[in-house]
Amino acid sequence: MLKQAHAITEEIIEWRRDFHMHPETGFDVQRTAGIVADELEKMGYRVQRGVGKTGVVADIGEGGKMVAIRADMDALPLQELNDVEFKSQVAGKMHACGHDSHTAMALGAAQILAKEKLNGRIRFLFQPSEEAADAEGKSGAVRMAEEGAMKGVDYVIAQHVDPTHPVGTIAINAGPASGGVDSWFATLEGKGGHGAYPHTTVDPFFLLAQVINALNSITSRRLDPFAPAVVSIGSINGGFTENVIPQSIKITGTLRFTSKEVQKQIHDEIKRAFDVAKALGGSYDLKIEIGALPMINNEEVSTMIAQVGADLLGKENVHEIEKSLGAEDFGTFMEHAPGAMYTVGVKKKGHEGYLLHHPQFDLDELALPIGTAVLAETALRFLKK
Repeated sequence: MLKQAHAITEEIIEWRRDFHMHPETGFDVQRTAGIVADELEKMGYRVQRGVGKTGVVADIGEGGKMVAIRADMDALPLQELNDVEFKSQVAGKMHACGHDSHTAMALGAAQILAKEKLNGRIRFLFQPSEEAADAEGKSGAVRMAEEGAMKGVDYVIAQHVDPTHPVGTIAINAGPASGGVDSWFATLEGKGGHGAYPHTTVDPFFLLAQVINALNSITSRRLDPFAPAVVSIGSINGGFTENVIPQSIKITGTLRFTSKEVQKQIHDEIKRAFDVAKALGGSYDLKIEIGALPMINNEEVSTMIAQVGADLLGKENVHEIEKSLGAEDFGTFMEHAPGAMYTVGVKKKGHEGYLLHHPQFDLDELALPIGTAVLAETALRFLKK
């Protein structure tokens, strides 16, 4: 499988660089999705376009089990600072999270698998908007799943590039691999007035100080210490000038979790924290926006990926994923079928300090055939079981 992947390395790199030069964000990935769909049709796949707004679903094979391979296509609203021949040609947009390579490696795997005699079916899920949600708070994975992209799928796998590990390595383990994420938006209401007469007001900054203390105590004093979770404040906006106490203040933030029980408890505790404002004479409006589910890797799927990695790369080059509460909406697909996501080492010399979402992020393209081979071999082995 590695030999087959290395044989098409130039094509995979060409795809990756083309996507890198023409980044598209959110659900607005028409060019990328169009190229993906066209290429898959040339390979002989049965292709559905416009799934989950702009996603692509492609099937090959007949009967038996179905294994799905997911790749995200969207870029970030970020100005690239790399000086390379394939630098982003779109101002303010960049593939700084490696989705260009995810798409290219999945196309490479599709090309290899199209030539195999399959004992079942393979489905490719090329997804828009992993990095963002639409006006209804739904990401690309949610939209695609709602439109039946996971119907009939028995296993689902995905990969993500990792700039902290060298080429030739992967990381995988069962259990929590990334956190679920929700966002919260609040307005604290007081009573405005002159800064020289604070006793005639209900100062929303005073309310805010107490609420911040309560929010910051959620993970340290309200949750089980063994329950991974984060509650963070992202923005505070209020006031107009130095001698006026404003009527209200806006505050927003994020929360991360690895279980639905902890998610619910954090929601309740955030409301309790804002209730402090009521006790001090103010009021508040709070909205919690549901985001991505936590990503919990299935044990059976994780074991298979680890074995494939050991066989292709050597057991010493298969590691455990470093725990993180960074968010990834792949967990939505794993609500419908057992699945797992692994990481592929792509560390590039000279770019060690530039991690994902950095304007100078780049990857070593020698890793592309490795990710391609692991995807294809894992899918084949599940069909052979």
